[in-house]
Amino acid sequence: MEKLKKVWNVISTILVVIVVAIAVFLVGSRIAGFRVFTVLTPSMEPAYKVGSLIYVKKTAPDKIKVGDPITFVLNEDLVVATHRVVRIDAENKHFYTKGDANNVEDQDPVHFNNLIGRPVFSIPYLGYVSNWIQHSPGIYITVAAGVLLLVAVFLPDIIKGIRRGDQNERKEVPDSGKSAQEEELAKMRKELEEAKAQLAAAKQAQEENARDLTEEDKKADDT
Repeated sequence: MEKLKKVWNVISTILVVIVVAIAVFLVGSRIAGFRVFTVLTPSMEPAYKVGSLIYVKKTAPDKIKVGDPITFVLNEDLVVATHRVVRIDAENKHFYTKGDANNVEDQDPVHFNNLIGRPVFSIPYLGYVSNWIQHSPGIYITVAAGVLLLVAVFLPDIIKGIRRGDQNERKEVPDSGKSAQEEELAKMRKELEEAKAQLAAAKQAQEENARDLTEEDKKADDT
């Protein structure tokens, strides 16, 4: 049983570390000032493969150089893309971009105002996880799995606490029973002592009465 408990502790710890790591990469990165996007097309392979999660840091347009990958708003539908800068028109405030896997430049230039930032790093395949847990049924399964994991992690301690409580209760019940019995015996002893005392007093009174009668008889005979 002890060996099984150790194995379970190791497994639950690993699961918790994995969940925390995923949460940090998906949510905690935003606290650090990154915006996270999932690569959905192969236009930037092999730099950013499909399914990768890219972490974009807000960058001023004047800090962007030719050859830098940038993440930007592509059109009025707010579609986001990440391509590499091939030319910069500073006068008209335009970036000209091209996907690494594409043969030609993008048709429309990117205005400086549409710049989101520059990708700092990426994690392969984590984008699949991100998309899955943000849409049903993944979001429901993730929440349920998180709850079950928390229950599983704390379950041994809960069971241990319940068993400890049962043991304490078992210890207390005999003690309280024994105390009640002792009180009952003490009460009976006291009643017996009182009865004995009453019997002794009655016997003494009877003996005194008998002596008095004997003395009166003697006085009557002498008379």
